[in-house]
Amino acid sequence: MDQPKAHDAAQHEAGHAVEAGLYREAMSRLVAAVHVITTSGPDGRAGFTATAVASVSDSPPTLLVCLNRRIRSAPAFRQSGRFAVNMLGAEQQSVAESFGGRGGLEGEKRFGVGHWHEGALGLPCLNGAIAVFQCRMVEIRTIATHDVLVGRVEAVTLGPDKAKLAYLGRGFLSV
Repeated sequence: MDQPKAHDAAQHEAGHAVEAGLYREAMSRLVAAVHVITTSGPDGRAGFTATAVASVSDSPPTLLVCLNRRIRSAPAFRQSGRFAVNMLGAEQQSVAESFGGRGGLEGEKRFGVGHWHEGALGLPCLNGAIAVFQCRMVEIRTIATHDVLVGRVEAVTLGPDKAKLAYLGRGFLSV
């Protein structure tokens, strides 16, 4: 078993904060499912790509999503009070890239990648997604640079059970 470097252990014991670059590198080694989080409101549709999505409870069904407050679509989620979590299949990498800011598309133009429909809560839902969770916001907690959106799941759509899109080492892979 590999042992941590001596300076890493000493830094931790001295109570020093972990450097952001080191933290990001370590987190890049975590395999994570890829999702596109969407909302709709008075200013139109908005969305972003996320790997920080987790189940909170199944009774009642509740999940959380972490949203970087610096992205342009962040205010739309606070205003809307609802969001959809679209779990991506391996063949939907172009959707993840678009909503992640690659390719230069912004705002409504991102919805030109993939095929979308309006779900039961009036939210943008991706056709062919592995699963779509439509949620009403029950809490927003600000922690460091992010908002943690906690949503009560009010509708679930199961898509085809096929290869999933994952993110590892700053790149996409099929699992």
